[in-house]
Amino acid sequence: MAEYKLTLEKREVTGKKLKDLRATGMIPSVVYGGGKEPELMASEYVATEKVLLGAGYHSPIDLTVDGKKKLAIVKEVDIDPVTRKIMNIEFQAISAKEAVVATTPVVVVNFEESEASKTYHFAMNLLIDEIDVKAKPADLPKELTIDASGLVNVDDKLTLAAIKLPEGVEYADKEIDLEQAVVSLYDPAAEAEKRAAEEAAEAAAAEAAATEENAEEASEETSVEEKTEPTEEEK
Repeated sequence: MAEYKLTLEKREVTGKKLKDLRATGMIPSVVYGGGKEPELMASEYVATEKVLLGAGYHSPIDLTVDGKKKLAIVKEVDIDPVTRKIMNIEFQAISAKEAVVATTPVVVVNFEESEASKTYHFAMNLLIDEIDVKAKPADLPKELTIDASGLVNVDDKLTLAAIKLPEGVEYADKEIDLEQAVVSLYDPAAEAEKRAAEEAAEAAAAEAAATEENAEEASEETSVEEKTEPTEEEK
């Protein structure tokens, strides 16, 4: 049984009429798989948002569809770019006995305990924040953790090889490069000095350009004055 549960209702409306459905506080959705044609569904907004925040793209959800139970994972969520509200959801029906692919967050732990953080005050770049894994629904992890407590020098990094996959879980890409960097370090103080130097150089270049432009304008004005000076004959 999945941790997250959601009740869906069948819907008939499609296309432009979905705007009216959303106005009633419902979210349209589609359920794919399960040996059937895609099913057009809808669910109450607040309850759906709560489930999505918890399950994400990596945890199975117990769907109740017209009184029948169906296990599924979220495959796609459409978000309005302006209001940031959920506009549509795509669910993929799955079997509890078969492995599925799910996108799982990567979380760094214990960085604050590392010498890199405590002694040298380096900062951390998270280069891979999620990755696809394959497992049976019951084995799908909520997140993959990587321990950063051993980081010391600014050149240190952590790769995918440092992630300990839970039992029954594997990377969806069997040819994935385990030497890919997941975490790297940088020195904020050095970065600040570099930015300050670049800004100072840009300011100096702008000042030099302005001085040169003013000098050219002054030269042109002098040339014009010389041309308008009356000759001896004119005097």
